[in-house]
Amino acid sequence: MKTTNIPLDNVGIIAGILCMIHCILTPFLFIAKACSTVCCADAPIWWQLVDYAFLIISFFAIYFITKKSTLPWIKITFWISWFLLLLTLLDHTFMIIPLPNYIMYFPATAIIILHFYNIRFCKCSEDSCCIDL
Repeated sequence: MKTTNIPLDNVGIIAGILCMIHCILTPFLFIAKACSTVCCADAPIWWQLVDYAFLIISFFAIYFITKKSTLPWIKITFWISWFLLLLTLLDHTFMIIPLPNYIMYFPATAIIILHFYNIRFCKCSEDSCCIDL
């Protein structure tokens, strides 16, 4: 049986970068829309669901990466970053605590950096050969 190796770090990086672009462009798109119309300046539901689609993609990328990783600190850091991203996204959607929207960029950036680290230092043919720096 032949298995396909999906470059999960690349998937995670691409999803993270697209998520960041989505988050950065959102205010500009809706400021322009608000200037052109008087009502409905809020983001439509389908646009907000894109955030959760990126979150789900990153969940699966992190899940499969951390299954293979031998570095406990990278596993913990991936999951803490993902959980913080989830919390900030839920806060952004439901306005639980009045946090600034840019807070969401910190865990998203951490996840992207961790994927780059994982690509750089955890390349190998075996399942357990990450370099611990």
